[in-house]
Amino acid sequence: MKSDDHNAEEELSGDYSLYYGLLQQTFDQMNDKETEIVNNEEQGNKQGNVKTKGLKEILSSLILIEEQEKTEKIEWEKAQEEDKMLLEENYKKRTKAMMDYQSGLVQFDEELDQSSRVRNRKSRAVTNAVVVSAIAADSDSGPASKPTGNTAGSGAGPQRRLWVKSRSTDWWDKCNSADFPEEEFKKAFRMGKDTFELICNELTSAVAKENTMLRDAVPVRQRVAVCIWRLATGEPLRLVSRRFGLGISTCHKLVLEVCSAIKTVLMPKYLQWPDDESIRMIKDEFGSVSGIPNVVGSMYTTHIPIIAPKISVAAYFNKRHTERNQKTSYSITVQGVVDPRGVFTDVCIGWPGSMPDDQVLEKSALYQRASNGLLKDVWIVGSAGYPLMDWVLVPYTQPHLTWTQHAFNEKIGEIQRVASDAFARLKGRWACLQKRTEVKLQDLPVVLGACCVLHNICELRNEEIDPELMIELMDDEMVPEIGLRSAIAMKARDAIAHNLLHHNHAGTSFLS
Repeated sequence: MKSDDHNAEEELSGDYSLYYGLLQQTFDQMNDKETEIVNNEEQGNKQGNVKTKGLKEILSSLILIEEQEKTEKIEWEKAQEEDKMLLEENYKKRTKAMMDYQSGLVQFDEELDQSSRVRNRKSRAVTNAVVVSAIAADSDSGPASKPTGNTAGSGAGPQRRLWVKSRSTDWWDKCNSADFPEEEFKKAFRMGKDTFELICNELTSAVAKENTMLRDAVPVRQRVAVCIWRLATGEPLRLVSRRFGLGISTCHKLVLEVCSAIKTVLMPKYLQWPDDESIRMIKDEFGSVSGIPNVVGSMYTTHIPIIAPKISVAAYFNKRHTERNQKTSYSITVQGVVDPRGVFTDVCIGWPGSMPDDQVLEKSALYQRASNGLLKDVWIVGSAGYPLMDWVLVPYTQPHLTWTQHAFNEKIGEIQRVASDAFARLKGRWACLQKRTEVKLQDLPVVLGACCVLHNICELRNEEIDPELMIELMDDEMVPEIGLRSAIAMKARDAIAHNLLHHNHAGTSFLS
């Protein structure tokens, strides 16, 4: 019995041992699992810390790069502003130097004129004294020595020979006759007889002179003919003198007098800014040709060669013409605005040839008119030598143009050629503009203005120019230092270019 109980206890003790072992093994496994979980969490935290640290380093680098870019941008903008201020300062200095040159030139010329007038008065006084003495001597010699008759060969001749040298006027008498062919007259004077007669009638009150006791005045027609012939051919004064049977100094004086009369009498009538009705017609005509709205004129600047001036030589030195022709060149500028017919509506004459087109524009009365708001909501089309402004429309000049910009430039070129063709006809008609002239620098603006007025009269009266007289203009364009001067004008130009291309107004020649 006891042995059975003892066996039972042993079995029960073995079961407890086995159960305890299993329980201990389970606890150990749980501890191992917990330890593994803790280790994994610690390893994950370490990896997370590494990633967070890497992200912080990347963000710090980006912030530093951004700050560096901001600093570089500020420095670049500062450098650009300094360059702009330097350019503006140099521009102001150059403009002031040009103005000083111009003022000095005008003052010097005035002094020369004053001294010349004094010399002429003294010379005339001496000559008058000689004539009076001669007449008094003739009177004292008695009636036997007095001239008889009134003809040039007998009576008045001996007295007038003190003043007038006998010269042949056959050529002018032939041209002035009613039988002289119209075509020959037009070839000689660049206009028909009717137009010439119109000019003479308009200028009679301003240029006519009365006969004196000592000489007969040069007739109005001959005065006007001397001037127009000189402008049309550019012939030297000594040859003009022989052709018209007049003295060299007389021809020179007649040219200046008639040109001054043209400026005073004819310019206000034939060369003026159009009125509102004319502007509306000009807009319509330019718009129908190009598709660009509100264009009231086409602008161009040309150079007129001159003899090297005595002062301010550098101001009139034309570097571009000198380099192209391999010959030292000096010039003055003529800026003009024309309507669709090629008739001048505004001119600015006489600024030195070293000035670029944009500076000449800034000195003109046209620029002042625009600054006073008289050219609002209209365009004057110019070449790439002018800046883009609220009232000046110019082509795109940057490289790699889009199709829209190419199409716009093509239409702008059509309008701009109206002005360049008008200047080609101007220089073709009046050959004095093609070569250096004997006219003094201070008198040139009057002569050039007269040429522009006569050009307008011929254009308005449909006086066609001989194709053989047409010339090719050789005026180099310089892109201005500051080419874009209005953000509003930039947007307006882009809008015009877009409308031209998308409303079938633009051409397609730029694609070929």
